[in-house]
Amino acid sequence: MPYKIFLLAVSVSLVSYGQGPKIGSCPVLPADNIWNTPVDTLPVSPNSSTYVNTIGPVSPVHADFGSGSYNGGPIGIPYVKVAGMQTKYPATFLYWDESDPGPYAVPLTAPIEGGNNSTGDRHAIAVDTDNCKLYELYRAFPQTSSWKADSGAIYDLNSNALRTSGWTSADAAGLPILPGLVRYDEVVSGEIRHAIRFTVPQTQRAFLWPARHYASSLTDTKYPPMGQRFRLKASFDVSPFPADVQVILRALKKYGMILADNGSAWFLSGEPDSRWNNSNLSTMRDITGSDFEAVDVSSLMIDPNSGQAKQTGASVVVTPSSATVTTQATKQFTANTAVNWSVNSIAGGNSQLGYIDADGLYSAPSAVPSPATVQVIATSKITPTLKGSASVTIVAPQQVSISISPTSATVRVGRTVQFTATVQNTTNKGVAWKVNGITGGNSTVGTVSTGGLYTAPGTVPSSAVQVSATSIADPTKMASATVQIRRR
Repeated sequence: MPYKIFLLAVSVSLVSYGQGPKIGSCPVLPADNIWNTPVDTLPVSPNSSTYVNTIGPVSPVHADFGSGSYNGGPIGIPYVKVAGMQTKYPATFLYWDESDPGPYAVPLTAPIEGGNNSTGDRHAIAVDTDNCKLYELYRAFPQTSSWKADSGAIYDLNSNALRTSGWTSADAAGLPILPGLVRYDEVVSGEIRHAIRFTVPQTQRAFLWPARHYASSLTDTKYPPMGQRFRLKASFDVSPFPADVQVILRALKKYGMILADNGSAWFLSGEPDSRWNNSNLSTMRDITGSDFEAVDVSSLMIDPNSGQAKQTGASVVVTPSSATVTTQATKQFTANTAVNWSVNSIAGGNSQLGYIDADGLYSAPSAVPSPATVQVIATSKITPTLKGSASVTIVAPQQVSISISPTSATVRVGRTVQFTATVQNTTNKGVAWKVNGITGGNSTVGTVSTGGLYTAPGTVPSSAVQVSATSIADPTKMASATVQIRRR
């Protein structure tokens, strides 16, 4: 496929299971939520070819998001980030019996999908990034001091809880919208770590986990149910596409997409952003329905009323796997997923074994423990049965030592001899030079420079002199050389 070349700087980040997407400091649902769980190794649904043929095997993929505007509104589903102090407004609903009563921390000036004059879905979405709460409204119309909408839902982004079975949300499938949006910042980061929301023209009067609601009267099983997961086939070659589009396509292979609403065939949802390259996004038209397959995710379900998914193949890896640390020193450890740290299974450690903070920084104890090797343990926050560890050997710091060369010398009056001091077990190699205990010496016993160059006096002293070097790092450590002075 001949394309113009578009340059995009993309830093690729290889992320293991357990590191889900975030907005600010908030997770976009827990890392083990079904939205954030890879499906690239799961079996193909037995109904896959039927669903693809019904949706449209030759229908092209369309990025239903981009930069600029369309019909006076943003291209995509917008959302706004708000602080915890955001005013919460009451809301009235057409489908009040399946809506969360609120109030809703959605500003009355929040962007509306399709623009203020839209006659479409008019989604209004806000994320409270202080309390990690998600507020979503469907067909939302701001009033003087409230919202009027067809339906609304509020989510705790730290929770895997699903809505009541049979309830809608701000989406037809009863799912949250935000977790399935393609966001520009995650594309630039090099990896999307979640499934993508998409639509098809007709759906079945049924829903699959994690969906909670259907929006159809069609009972023919040729139509896909709400919640059905699809993925881009592993064999599909993404290399001809622009770099930013390749990020999206890799996510469609690894995490796939979730059917969330009735709409146009193979339309992918994302946020509007002025930084999108619409020409790049349009290249996805070269992908058609036949490039996808439906996925059976039933093996991941732990509880039908929870979005938590089994994390097959996950592991906790601690880096480095071993270390030697001197007493009272520190060592940074990292894990490939969100973990709780302990030392010898003691949360946070203690004064005898050393402490470790929430970020994995280990601080060795003031004395070498017995035994001298301890285990720094990382326990997955998501699956506490998964652990990784590193062996840490605590040693006493080596004593500063100093030596001088040569250890003895004979020099004529007025002549010089060079001495060299070697300091070990400290980064401070500085020394203080003395002659017979006098810093720098004097005219009677001779002088020594800061570089160790000794100059004999003009007359022979009564006895041999001592040239010494004292460690600046540890003044208790000293080395000396004997110097005999002769007339000739």
